[in-house]
Amino acid sequence: MAKDYYRILGVARDASDDKIKKVYRKLAMKYHPDRNPDKQKWANEKFKEINEAYGVLGDPEKRRQYDRFGTVGNIADIFSSNATRSTFEDLMGDFGGSGLGFDFLDNIFGDALKGRGYSFSFRNFGRPGGIRFGGPAGGRISLDDLFGRVQRSRDVRYELFITADEAAKGTKKRLTRNGRRLEVNIPAGVNRGSLVRLKNACQVTDGRQGDIVVQINIK
Repeated sequence: MAKDYYRILGVARDASDDKIKKVYRKLAMKYHPDRNPDKQKWANEKFKEINEAYGVLGDPEKRRQYDRFGTVGNIADIFSSNATRSTFEDLMGDFGGSGLGFDFLDNIFGDALKGRGYSFSFRNFGRPGGIRFGGPAGGRISLDDLFGRVQRSRDVRYELFITADEAAKGTKKRLTRNGRRLEVNIPAGVNRGSLVRLKNACQVTDGRQGDIVVQINIK
């Protein structure tokens, strides 16, 4: 039988995205092994369970599919979506602020991340600079370094022609994709060949993760 992710997180089926995010972070703190020293194996399993649930309910597209069909073909993990990945980054801040460790995350997420071709350890987490991991040859890589390449490979590119006057003063243009309109803000002083990136606009136009990148050309 399909898992009841709403029951796992303890939220109603009509819960808002913000509510689901807050509950997930609260449960993650509750099930952190450092807070359950006498039952760490149980805590790890509960942590895995709520992360699987949030990986679905925290991603708008996966949640729609789950609500409609009761299952999701490819659950993937919380790193596969910008929405759930940003929540994970917030969660790391929660852990750090409470003096909780990160080592246990190697066992939970290590295989999935190593499958992307990186060698790292959550033990190397640190700030400033956001979530950081130890990279190849002792380097430092961020979550964006880890997953940004996957995201960029799904970008959609457009070419937009504007006048020299529009380039000098800045302008706004409308872009239509799959019947959905997007507003492109062109900053003043833009040069020929400049790129304007619409972050995660493919979520609006295609129902999937990905940016729309607009290359500017001047008539």
